[in-house]
Amino acid sequence: MYEHLLMSRDGDTVTITMNRPARRNSLSADHLAELLAAFREAGTSDATGIVLAGAGPVFSAGHDFGDVAARDLMGVRELLTLCTDLMKTMQSVPQVVIARVHGLATAAGCQLVASCDLAIAAESAGFALPGGKGGWFCHTPAVPVARSIGRKRLMELALTGDTIDAATALDWGLVNRVVPDEQLDEAVGDLLWRATRGSRAGKSMGKVTLYAQLDRPEADAYAIALEVMAAASQLPGAREGMAAFLEKRKPSWPD
Repeated sequence: MYEHLLMSRDGDTVTITMNRPARRNSLSADHLAELLAAFREAGTSDATGIVLAGAGPVFSAGHDFGDVAARDLMGVRELLTLCTDLMKTMQSVPQVVIARVHGLATAAGCQLVASCDLAIAAESAGFALPGGKGGWFCHTPAVPVARSIGRKRLMELALTGDTIDAATALDWGLVNRVVPDEQLDEAVGDLLWRATRGSRAGKSMGKVTLYAQLDRPEADAYAIALEVMAAASQLPGAREGMAAFLEKRKPSWPD
């Protein structure tokens, strides 16, 4: 049902694979619209995890300049709004979203990685905000990247436009793990399994709350977290988890 991506399910995991290898998985409006639809579809399913991957030699080269160059100001604004809606949706769906990164992830491709909840990179991966050495600065891709790597590292990445390797991306906090290319799928599966175990309802509420409090002042963050944690204590999964601990048995999750 999709032209620019592949979507499959294995058990509790949905895999969304960008499938424009001839265009280095660049993000045209049609491609972005399909990604948004796929994440919304997966988000309403009973899956617990979503893997975002790319077919071909690279993860994603970012925006499709052929599409961008053909647009006027309003058209580019609409394109960037669509891209922003995708990034927000990836963080708002109840499932854990993990990026499976190989090859290059540049500009909006790097933005995709930073917008995922988790990311595993192959040793072959590279990351860049190349607008700094070109003509169109990476303003929107820098938004989630800044929240992953901090100001000084963001400035270096965005102003130089240089590509950093996977080891540097790990050191800077852009990805969770770096593994040999041949171990990429295994590492993605292992981290996703560990990140999705337990109560589904509790995990979903936890993800939403983490994003809600993440960049707020400490007092505001505590106000949000306190109320949500109190409410979450009444969920069936929380009740079962506490009962299992007290009774020294394995929990039987109701969701």
